Amino acid sequence: MTTAMWFTPSFTRHPTSIINCTYNHHHALDASYVKRAADLSDKSACFTSPHPNFGCVIATARNVVGEGYLYAQGTKPAEVQAVEAAGEYCRGATAYVNMEPGDCHGDFTAVSAFIKAGITRVVVGIRHPLQHLRGKAIQTLRTQGLQVDVLGEDIPSISIQDALKSCLVVNAPLLYRSACRVPFSVLKYAMTLDGKIAATSGHSTWISSTKSRSHVFELRGRSDAVIVGGSTVRKDNPRLTPRHGSGGHLPMRIVMSQTLDLPEVANLWDVREAPTIVATQRGARRSFQKFLASKGVEVVEFDSLNPKDVMDYLYDLGYLSILWECGGALSASAISAGVIHKVHAFVAPKIIGGKNAPSPVGELGMVEMTQALELIDVSYEQIGSDVLISGYLQPIPDMTPVIPSVDETLAIDPSLSPYDSPIIFFYKTWDPYGSFSNFSSHPIRLPDENGDCVTWSSVQHYYQAQKFVGSCNPNARNYIEVIRSAKSPEEAAQMGRRTQREHPDMVRADWESMKREVLYWSKLRLMISSGVGAVMVKVSTI
Repeated sequence: MTTAMWFTPSFTRHPTSIINCTYNHHHALDASYVKRAADLSDKSACFTSPHPNFGCVIATARNVVGEGYLYAQGTKPAEVQAVEAAGEYCRGATAYVNMEPGDCHGDFTAVSAFIKAGITRVVVGIRHPLQHLRGKAIQTLRTQGLQVDVLGEDIPSISIQDALKSCLVVNAPLLYRSACRVPFSVLKYAMTLDGKIAATSGHSTWISSTKSRSHVFELRGRSDAVIVGGSTVRKDNPRLTPRHGSGGHLPMRIVMSQTLDLPEVANLWDVREAPTIVATQRGARRSFQKFLASKGVEVVEFDSLNPKDVMDYLYDLGYLSILWECGGALSASAISAGVIHKVHAFVAPKIIGGKNAPSPVGELGMVEMTQALELIDVSYEQIGSDVLISGYLQPIPDMTPVIPSVDETLAIDPSLSPYDSPIIFFYKTWDPYGSFSNFSSHPIRLPDENGDCVTWSSVQHYYQAQKFVGSCNPNARNYIEVIRSAKSPEEAAQMGRRTQREHPDMVRADWESMKREVLYWSKLRLMISSGVGAVMVKVSTI
């Protein structure tokens, strides 16, 4: 804004108006930097799960002098990266973060970095959604004399709405999980202009364009798991992978089938590429369950197989985001159960017709148009020749969630064995201290294959390496070193799982009988070395 816009020959603007314009300009600048922090944090979507996506920008006047984002769970905090990048320019500068810092170690690493570097002001997109961390960093910074402004609270300007929305959207999975107690679920489908997802024959290759299918690969790479029904497996034989090679995130592939009427030959049974879970009704086709287990597919039985119970199960595993790529019957069941939060509909400029051609959503029991479910915050995007229509069935929750839940944070019951399933079944989850899981970046000292005590970057580094300790394969030692040097627990897990899938001969012979003991005692060692009292032991044997 130029001075010519403030003062014109025809009139003199009131000083208050000038001040308001100046404030609005500063607020717009604040909003742009916070949005930049949110955009940065989005680069690591799903790698940080179940932690929030964190981004940080440090600026002086109109210049960005440092920025960073949390690359993966267990890596250097975004705020520390930004401070290190800015160096001496931090003194007197403003730091912009998409979310209030929340150190999983309890040592306020990010907050300390701001204070020590000489940052004088911090602009926060949203407060931390976890109650035990909410407001603590803000209070600490203010106590130390830093000015802290929160979008929508200290900065109520209209100009910050887009930035605030970006902060909410980039961490929507955590907000939904905490408020709804189920993972954030997105329903995705492609349909013709007349609302069909396949021809009457069932043929559906391909409705959408190449660009749209590439976009779907990106959606998979941002999800903890992808769900399909048995019908999709029989008709389409999908792979459900992101197609980005071995360097990116691989979601869990989940098949829901009540009767296990599934083919013996299917891409999903090849777990060398990515893991697969089959959820089914208790007692269904025991012989086929054994067949799947022989392929390395995990079978989970439910007393009553339905979307809500499956989501409860995945919630307990610590999953944040789920992508549903199922047919109309399962889509309708998931929507009716209230577990679908967002919809991505790819509409292709094609007409296939057919009275019995399937539609993307089956019977919902609605008989009047007034009963129709209306999406909110709808957006439209041209992708190749298709149009992507996206919107929410349920609004992003407000900032009053409380997690971890009481059930997840109870002290160990002395009457329970440490190997009882109620204790040992978590994947990656939060604890009362922030993120006390096998993916926490707490170094531990444990013996290597020679019995010498060495430092491992995390429990996950140690656990994955132990898969290959004592292996008869002479190359196993090389894989152990590669895993030990992984720069994050997430990468260590990827390396270990990929090697286990692709080179099963490399895995130690007694691994199936030893893996729970290895992880249990490493977690126990972690708690002792961290000075933590009785805490529920939460592990993953994946």
